[in-house]
Amino acid sequence: MGIAAALVLSLVMVPAPVAVEYVALGDSYAAGVGSGGSGGCGRSESAYPSLWKDAHVPADFRFVACSGATTQDVLDGQLAPLSSETTLVTLNIGGNDVGFADVMTTCSVSSDQSCEQAVARAGEVIRTELPGRLDRLLGAVADKAPAAKVVVLGYPRLFESKSCLNGLSEAKRAAVNGGADSLATATATAAGAAGVVFVDVRDAFAGHGICASDPWLHGLKFPVGDSYHPNKNGQVGYLKALESALR
Repeated sequence: MGIAAALVLSLVMVPAPVAVEYVALGDSYAAGVGSGGSGGCGRSESAYPSLWKDAHVPADFRFVACSGATTQDVLDGQLAPLSSETTLVTLNIGGNDVGFADVMTTCSVSSDQSCEQAVARAGEVIRTELPGRLDRLLGAVADKAPAAKVVVLGYPRLFESKSCLNGLSEAKRAAVNGGADSLATATATAAGAAGVVFVDVRDAFAGHGICASDPWLHGLKFPVGDSYHPNKNGQVGYLKALESALR
């Protein structure tokens, strides 16, 4: 075979790049609450799914994450865009299953003991109920999008160790951060069992929690729904963690 013919054959055999069809699922952390979200679901152009779309221009992008979503809400209302053509799925989920909003309300307005008890109740759900819920959800995603790379992103620890105006007491900060650790462990285990990627963002947010000099998370603020959610810099942190995992 001549050099020219070999070159032509090699060019013909190079596979074309696969067009990315991306579906973003999940709760308020995926929707972008706290970073300028609007509407009933709080979706934001500054949320990491939108930022990834802007940076990588997928062939198709479906952004269906919604504030307040539980695993059952995703099962019932967010899986329709998935198909055999989907190549990328991202997901934040689990916080609402264990009562994130109720825990943070209790910790914001009640005693240290009440906060610790609320976190303990959430921990019981994490241990006994959440694993099965995550298994069912990730199984359904795999059934609907068998060719997709599925990436489950975790939640950060909310607080730095030092105190500040919006930082709550030392006991409350420790309890809430411990709850985040338990949730990360359970989610990582479920993701591993399902054969999907888990992105642990705790290290990425370390040094940027509430009370940091450069916080990536809101403390208690108005509107109250933005409280304890990533700001725009936090969503960029999520984007970088996602891009690192995909790389």
